[in-house]
Amino acid sequence: MSNIHSTAVVEPGAQIAPGVDIGPFCYVGPHVEIGPGTRLVSHVTILGRTTLGANNTVWPQATIGAQPQDLKYQGEDTCITIGDHNVIRESVTIHLGTENGGGVTRIGNDNLIMVGTHVAHDCLIGNHVILANSVHLAGHISIEDHVVISGACGVHHYVTLGQYAFIGGMTRIVHDAPPFMIVEGNPSTVRGVNTVGLKRHQFPDDSINRLKDAYRRLYRRTIGPGGPISMSQSLGKLDDLYPDDECIRLLIGFIQNSSIGLYGRFRESQRLDSRHESPVR
Repeated sequence: MSNIHSTAVVEPGAQIAPGVDIGPFCYVGPHVEIGPGTRLVSHVTILGRTTLGANNTVWPQATIGAQPQDLKYQGEDTCITIGDHNVIRESVTIHLGTENGGGVTRIGNDNLIMVGTHVAHDCLIGNHVILANSVHLAGHISIEDHVVISGACGVHHYVTLGQYAFIGGMTRIVHDAPPFMIVEGNPSTVRGVNTVGLKRHQFPDDSINRLKDAYRRLYRRTIGPGGPISMSQSLGKLDDLYPDDECIRLLIGFIQNSSIGLYGRFRESQRLDSRHESPVR
């Protein structure tokens, strides 16, 4: 049996699994699905075609499933999919996808989304991600697994954040952030390898040391015998030095993808609309 408080409003058509706890003054729309063990603490609003998996906790004043803040959105049938074991804290907003962006905003499993964070339309968030207080994600962002974004960061639309990246507080991210690295500052800069995070996840020392060498070659490039060393030359050298290291190969592939995207954002090259097209009001 589900536990639904007498002051909560659950519209007909909503699918509520056994073991769901819906607290005081919550609103659940008619196209919402909530999995077993999920708890809405109080004053939570869930709208649209939104699916929450099992054992999530959503704290007061969070709003999930509102229409996107995209002037091109004309009421298309889009959705939000949220996995299992996520914690969504107070005043978080998560918006529906848009037809232009694939139609879905997706959040995986075991994520912590802290107070006041905004997840815009068509964002794709992996697993074990931490978004600290007041992180603002624009539309169409991809965040890979085990990324940490510190407080008060703003992330530009179509940016990709690579796995195990750490973003320092109050950083403005306008380009793809490479995996395994620390990115911070304004303008944002790759500062080093996310050594603490990698050690916490039990990466072997040899792998971390190879990533440190990759950082030095890629982001502290010097003048070689034939002149300045380019990024492509550094990537080629890393490929020669560490052909069997999976982390190095992921890093190389990520940087190569970013380089072919517009403005240092790989996903910009895949957008379906024109950035010059005026939205319909």
